[in-house]
Amino acid sequence: MDDSTLTEYMADATSRLVRKVMKDVVRSPRTTAFLIRFRHASAKASTKRADYQKKGIHIPGFLICSITTRCNLRCKGCYAVTNGICGASNRLEMTNAEWDSVFCQAENLGISFIILAGGEPLLRKEVLEKASYHTDVVFPVFTNGTMVCDNIRFFHENRNMIPVVSIDGPEASTDERRGAGVYGKVSECMHLLTKRGVLHGASVTVTSENIDETTSDSFIGILHDMGAAVVFFIEFVPSKDTMNLALGDEGRAHLSERMEELRSKYPDTVFMSFPGDEKAFGGCIGAGRGFMHINPYGDVEACPASPVSDTNLKDCTLAQAIASPLFARIRASGAVELPHMGGCALSEHADEVIKLM
Repeated sequence: MDDSTLTEYMADATSRLVRKVMKDVVRSPRTTAFLIRFRHASAKASTKRADYQKKGIHIPGFLICSITTRCNLRCKGCYAVTNGICGASNRLEMTNAEWDSVFCQAENLGISFIILAGGEPLLRKEVLEKASYHTDVVFPVFTNGTMVCDNIRFFHENRNMIPVVSIDGPEASTDERRGAGVYGKVSECMHLLTKRGVLHGASVTVTSENIDETTSDSFIGILHDMGAAVVFFIEFVPSKDTMNLALGDEGRAHLSERMEELRSKYPDTVFMSFPGDEKAFGGCIGAGRGFMHINPYGDVEACPASPVSDTNLKDCTLAQAIASPLFARIRASGAVELPHMGGCALSEHADEVIKLM
């Protein structure tokens, strides 16, 4: 799938997702009103990206912004810890104003989905507040859920900020990976979000060991009862010591098949996987094809699991960063199509990516 086709596909997928949420998922008048406004804004954003494409400038459909290195948990196998996103560093994180500038530039380029992650993004509440002012952009906030209850009013008042809470199975499984008592806090926050009529989702890390449990009817029933409108299945990105937890081709095929079954059985829930069916996209959609990653220091990377960069937003505009020479080399080299076991081709073939620097 070339860049032009990918632009059209992602625009259509965004439109279908919004229609699905409005038709089958949302029960809150306030959220419905926001989605109606966003549908129009998203259509305008898609037109902007298409216009840039006609000029030979490819704008990705969404961004992933890791806005902080800090986190109040230490989850087993966390990619942010493995890649040094959550760890000691003498570098200064991007300021609130610098992040706001990124959001302004993204909106002007026609990017209407910006994922906020970390670390724990709620530890940079001021950045979330800056984001909330960009009402034509949806900001899924990937959070561990332990601080959501203290910020319920913020999410209630800002419907473009959509909390996506991490949960890795029933209580025993979640607490084993994330820490004792975390499941209880996650359950509490999701029920409170439901009670307040706030659209929210769940993020489930899928490994070779938990794929049956996390895609089971019993666990999906739990998420359904918690009010999760969207469920993201995130393929575990392994390090050299955890390759046995990667899904592999057979596991991905099973996940894809299971998702279709869940979509049929739970029509009032949106099920998505990441990275999803890469073969349909012509490989990984990172490196600016469909998205790119900005780390807490402003380094622009192909994806969160591939922490290699030749561009920093403190030195250039977002448009210039999208045209990163490294991204161009990654795409031209065919690296996005390399075979891999884990959830990220670029992570597994890190040596090849580094050589492209």
